[in-house]
Amino acid sequence: MIELLGSDYSVYVRSARLALAEKGVSYRLSAVDVFAPGGPPDAYLALNPFAKIPTLNHDGFVLYESGAILRYVDEAFEGPALQPADKRERARMNQILSVLDAYAYTTLVWEIFVERIVKTRGGNPSDEVRISSAMGQARRVVTALETLSQAGPFLLGEQLTLADCHAAPMLHLFSQTEEGELLLKGAPGLAGWLDSFRSRPSFVETEPASAV
Repeated sequence: MIELLGSDYSVYVRSARLALAEKGVSYRLSAVDVFAPGGPPDAYLALNPFAKIPTLNHDGFVLYESGAILRYVDEAFEGPALQPADKRERARMNQILSVLDAYAYTTLVWEIFVERIVKTRGGNPSDEVRISSAMGQARRVVTALETLSQAGPFLLGEQLTLADCHAAPMLHLFSQTEEGELLLKGAPGLAGWLDSFRSRPSFVETEPASAV
């Protein structure tokens, strides 16, 4: 049995779900809300002491940290390879994954998308200073990803990789903001890739049922 624990609104949970879908692996998504009052339940903390999502449970083999989960999904199950065989291409994929974790997630999702979209749903104003302060980093991220991506239908050219699975959820949210729309206009390769990837069955199937 393959169980993925986490909330469908999480970009990291969706990244793992995209990898599972692209591999053709059946799994069960068990809801864990890290933002619930009091935090996640003790049973979840016994699996992941850092209270982050997702966590993967494969027949009793428990794995947390998204990068480890993504690579395990690719290497443990049959299906299309999601990591390049070429050493340099694999290094480029890992570089993109690192850029997304280290520089993109907090800036694009929390400092811009959450401020611009999520907060205002409840009638609260966006923190314009926070958004403005994040724009320099957001521009660096978009420029870097545009530079690192290759010609073809996917970020690394002809092969869909873990980089696509990890980047798509973050950039999808970012593109819903006026800031994201503006910056992506200056990155036509990245914008075209995102538009194309959003039509993939895996992306449609993993659309969050709960509000982001």
